[in-house]
Amino acid sequence: MNTEYLLAELCSACGVSGDEAPVIKKTSELLKKYAGLDSVVSGGNLTVSIGERCEGKKHILVDAHIDEIGMIVSYIDEDGFIVPGNIGGMDYRILPAQKVTVHGKEEIFGVISTVPPHLTSGSSVMKNMDHIRIDTGYSREELEKYVSPGDTVSFFAPFARLSGSGVTGKSLDNRAGAAALVLLAEMIRNDNLQGCSVTLLFSSSEEIGERGAKTACYEINPDIALVIDTSFALTPDDSPKKCGLMGKGPMIGISPSLSREITDGLMETAAVCGIPYQTEVMSGLTGTNADQFSVSRCGVKTCTVSVPIRHMHTPAETADLTDIENTAGLIAEYIRRVK
Repeated sequence: MNTEYLLAELCSACGVSGDEAPVIKKTSELLKKYAGLDSVVSGGNLTVSIGERCEGKKHILVDAHIDEIGMIVSYIDEDGFIVPGNIGGMDYRILPAQKVTVHGKEEIFGVISTVPPHLTSGSSVMKNMDHIRIDTGYSREELEKYVSPGDTVSFFAPFARLSGSGVTGKSLDNRAGAAALVLLAEMIRNDNLQGCSVTLLFSSSEEIGERGAKTACYEINPDIALVIDTSFALTPDDSPKKCGLMGKGPMIGISPSLSREITDGLMETAAVCGIPYQTEVMSGLTGTNADQFSVSRCGVKTCTVSVPIRHMHTPAETADLTDIENTAGLIAEYIRRVK
């Protein structure tokens, strides 16, 4: 499977939290094409079952959230500008002059308004969403034919290849994880798993409170949960003590809210199989779907395996394809070693 093509296909589909249907449809098609697996949509989540679930065998849930940050149309003002609200954590610093797609009755392209520095003395600061307006070029009367309050807005940022195995684009958080999950499906689809059965979960609404993970884990009721998400890769203004490095392998989570047994098992698997990895130490909750899985029902042994990316929650997120491939490979080997 071509990882770059797979990731580009996933990033090209819209999936703002609460409006994931387009990217779920795309993911289902890719799973069928590359892994020959049928998927099921339930409660806004996409699931795939591998292996026979029966008493005496562990059941492993492997999750990657499929949604992305974006905006929602609050209203259209008298001058025809869209006034949006944010969906998920938004970095207001990067919003001025961004290109966006408004997903109404038809897809409408627009740009986020910005005041020229000539008129602000270069001191304009975006402090919150109250200052944001989207310019589509339409008048209010024209725009209302296509756009209604509640429509979602996504960033317009074409996927691109960087040097080496680097890539950039919107929604790598967490289409990088979703790509790893599709790769994993292809890797283990024909395995005769003796020690476990597996459910692959492409969960919805993580960016607005891990909602899809909460309902899905309760329904699936696994023994072990592995969460593939993204985490922070080092940039010039970050601390090396707080960040991973792109191209150096997946980041295995260590936290009091995670299972040390699963963490140690993943690190042992990586060492035995020669898979590069990094550790990610967290002092409390993880800020991922793992926080829901670990307290579902009577509790699930949970760990995170994260792809390091730069510029998180912007339209210019950056990842390394080898990290995605090694994430899938690590989890595949871990699953095969479960007794």
